[in-house]
Amino acid sequence: MKINKNEKLIKRNAKIGQYTNIAGLLLVVGTIFLLMQLVNNPESATQNNTFLIWGILFLGIALSQISMYFGSRFGRRPDEALDKALKGLPGEHAIYHYASPVPHLLVGASGIWLLLPYFIRGKITYKKNRWRVAGGGFAQSYLRLFGQETIGRPDLETEGQTATLEKFLKKKLEEGEEIPPISAILVFLDEKVEIDAEGSPLPAVQAKKLKEFLRKISKEQQLPSDDVERVKAALADGKK
Repeated sequence: MKINKNEKLIKRNAKIGQYTNIAGLLLVVGTIFLLMQLVNNPESATQNNTFLIWGILFLGIALSQISMYFGSRFGRRPDEALDKALKGLPGEHAIYHYASPVPHLLVGASGIWLLLPYFIRGKITYKKNRWRVAGGGFAQSYLRLFGQETIGRPDLETEGQTATLEKFLKKKLEEGEEIPPISAILVFLDEKVEIDAEGSPLPAVQAKKLKEFLRKISKEQQLPSDDVERVKAALADGKK
């Protein structure tokens, strides 16, 4: 399997996550310090001081949100976890991490796959058209409270990524050439995860079972090698 990744972008965004995390923590600590000063010296409290403290606090929280966003997508390197899980796939497969119009893309005999990685632990269930996460410990609950480490709406994410990739391929492929089917799969990278996705419109697997899933797909319905090469050539042309 050939690995293509935009290492420069990944490292840059990981640093953004680190720097905003430090800045956010410093601002929150600064807010606590200012509040303690006001408690010890209430006579110094003014309306301007109050607005300043609230402003610093909200800025610290905002930076923490930005940090968690970048950290969850780049800091823990889902690209490396996916590469490890797919190691050993046949040579015609190629994976693209931020090196195509979508974040994580796999192209090969198993088809064209949008890979949606999640660093989530606990029990994952799909019921009544909704994904739910239970358990996972305090840290997991804290991140979910602030909108991080949730599954969200992978159906909408898939629709958006599919439309983006189809638009790209339509421009790059020869006029009249049909775009091969595009599929998507949820990949849970944490080993401490249980998945009950019966009835889900999208398949969901643990990372360690991803390769087996794709090999099974290849045996049942293999994407013609001509289609594989056309798509790979279009993606290579898009990087020029």
